[in-house]
Amino acid sequence: MTREGWTDERLDEFGKRMDERFDRVDERFGEVRQEMKQGFAEVDQRFAEVDKRFEHVGKQFEQVDKQLDRLGNGVDLIYKAIIFGAITMPSAFVAGFIAMATQI
Repeated sequence: MTREGWTDERLDEFGKRMDERFDRVDERFGEVRQEMKQGFAEVDQRFAEVDKRFEHVGKQFEQVDKQLDRLGNGVDLIYKAIIFGAITMPSAFVAGFIAMATQI
């Protein structure tokens, strides 16, 4: 089996093929980089949309909190009215019975 030697011509041809292949690799990496930039831009846009949605949800929670506070204040007023009634009604009954008893 004979082995061919590397002549200057063969080395030059090999070098050209390697350059061509690396040029194609560089070109493909450029395409991949561009695809990645575009993909990341799309992801960034989606995150921006999600952020807007969360801001909207946050505002809705603030409104719910305000409504619950108002509801709580209303419940407090009802509770106070019930306690006031529970104290004053028996007092009024007792005062009425005393008044009726003193007239007899």
